[in-house]
Amino acid sequence: MSTAGWIGLGKLGAVCALTLVKHGGHQVIGYDPSPRPAQILRGDAPPPQEEGIEALLAGADLTLATSPAQVVATTDRVVFVAVQTPHSPAYGGEQPMPEEPRDFEYQYLVQAVRDLCRAAEEQQKQVTIAVVSTCLPGTMNRLIRPLLNEWTTLVYNPAFIAMGTTIADYLNPEFVLLGADDPRHVEPVLDIYATVHDRPAQIMGIESAELTKVAYNVVISTKIVVANALMEICHKTGADCDDVADALAMATDRVVSAKYMRGGMGDGGHCHPRDLIAMSWLAQRLDLSTDVLGYMARAREAQSDWLADLAQELAEQTGLDICILGKAYKPGSDLTGGSPALLLAYQLRERGIKVGHYDPHIDRGTIALDTPGLFVIATKHDAFVDYRFSPGSVVIDPHGYMPDQPGVTTIRVGRKT
Repeated sequence: MSTAGWIGLGKLGAVCALTLVKHGGHQVIGYDPSPRPAQILRGDAPPPQEEGIEALLAGADLTLATSPAQVVATTDRVVFVAVQTPHSPAYGGEQPMPEEPRDFEYQYLVQAVRDLCRAAEEQQKQVTIAVVSTCLPGTMNRLIRPLLNEWTTLVYNPAFIAMGTTIADYLNPEFVLLGADDPRHVEPVLDIYATVHDRPAQIMGIESAELTKVAYNVVISTKIVVANALMEICHKTGADCDDVADALAMATDRVVSAKYMRGGMGDGGHCHPRDLIAMSWLAQRLDLSTDVLGYMARAREAQSDWLADLAQELAEQTGLDICILGKAYKPGSDLTGGSPALLLAYQLRERGIKVGHYDPHIDRGTIALDTPGLFVIATKHDAFVDYRFSPGSVVIDPHGYMPDQPGVTTIRVGRKT
């Protein structure tokens, strides 16, 4: 098998690189300026919370380089670049977005590609640079192509993974997205993927691939906004949002699938809220006729604000203190990037309401349940099903999965039962 390079060994990069080693039989040499990847590999720091990560760490040998130049010297041809393209915290989705949307920050990506191009030229070695990092359409042309030289070839190859299930998603993607100026440029990248799965590849121009990546996340966010709009309508009219979602799920020709079409909390994660915000910035920059993407971001916040209204109204009626259960955006995890639970807590506190907040996957100790309270189930953790609330408590359940308990009022938002 080949020796591949990997720049950027964060939560996504390290897991994908290790997956190539174990399941593809490749040698992978990786580089990250942070000491954390080395600490994780030595067992001195906890790994990302991913299904199957322990077996991956036990059975895969990832070599760490001391510089990007060493990665270039060691790789046979392909170097994957999975460095972060962050937003500032204000644009992460944990609080309402600022009035002005913003593009991603690309300085880490630019530096990584610059270092690789310089090393390839100095070593006079042909290198295919496969950029995994999320970018808006036009970024490669504006910031990355000017860095290339006769020794470097650019492929845009973003991953469609969800944090927490990165290994399974990387091994069994719906498709592999590859953007290139010439379809022949993707061949060495496809050769690597052929060793880990047989999923189809969608090959297109680089700008189209950039747009496809963020459009994928935007469509998911759109489905969630629509599902939560239906949940709100059902709550106010006596309809049942799960019945509606189950019926829509039957329309596989037009509605496509049932995934994400379930009333609950808003969209979350390190990608989806921020991708909406960045695409809103692009819509304004391109002077589109309507900023529908910015509207979707605002709709996510407005729907969370409606849940805050519901919690505040019930707290005022009952005199109970509000406690939000769950901080993570994903059940069973400690991942909080773009979390709608944090957004809800922010919105309530902005109203001057004192709010307790607890997540068993994040916070130490346990939560006291011996006095009545108003509990909002913001994350669908399995552990909450076993909580025994004091009689007189009120439980607001946007997910519709909490069981009845004697003396406890359970409000399954938008559901009849």
